[in-house]
Amino acid sequence: MNFIADLHTHTTASTHAYSTLQEMVEAAAQRGLEAIAITDHGVAMPGAPGRWYFHNLGVVPRYYKGVMVLRGQETNIIDYEGHTDQQADCVHDLDWLIASIHDECMPQGESPSPEKVTHLWEQVCRNPHVNVIGHCGLRRFAFDYERVIPQFGAAGKLVEINEGTFRSRPDSILNCRKIAALCKKYRVPVVVNSDAHFSTQVGCFPRAQQLLQELDFPEELVVNSSAEQLRAYLTKYTDVFRSFVSE
Repeated sequence: MNFIADLHTHTTASTHAYSTLQEMVEAAAQRGLEAIAITDHGVAMPGAPGRWYFHNLGVVPRYYKGVMVLRGQETNIIDYEGHTDQQADCVHDLDWLIASIHDECMPQGESPSPEKVTHLWEQVCRNPHVNVIGHCGLRRFAFDYERVIPQFGAAGKLVEINEGTFRSRPDSILNCRKIAALCKKYRVPVVVNSDAHFSTQVGCFPRAQQLLQELDFPEELVVNSSAEQLRAYLTKYTDVFRSFVSE
């Protein structure tokens, strides 16, 4: 399967990643990618950049080294009602929003039940700004996949197949397989991302790709497998191309 974009990456602005924004985009160009999303963490993550970082992303060229640059954020879900740390005054500065659960940003001392996490994701589905459901196979935050996966599709949310999970969350891989299989069953589009924290990881998804191959996953459901599919999604669900006029 071919991949033309990597739509979940982190830079030194997140302070637990180690390459600059420019280095990440240059790595995408060297990989022959057509697009990259820079998605540093929202403000609730320890060490995350402040709101002015996201406000000022408009200074980043829309195209650099021939690569389209999406100005994004990995917003942190912060409670079991599906609220996030996305700041309202930054909404219009961003093209691309990934919503993810991270232990550090969730209420501490609670043992989440599948029912609570199911409710959480159903609320996230109602957030019109979210494009991607980030690495949702976390073992600690299991939910009713059969119930929620079709809702992701109906709401236009892409389900992420996250290469970083294979590197750092191996106990979640079984859940990721279940989620991918249900995306195939219900024809819910997915996006394959690196979750790169260093430039050499950009555009590298070997284990995620292997998982999709093992499931005989339809290429037409992988949004970043072709420029045409990515453009269709961006046209329908974002203002990326309309913003070209004002730039």
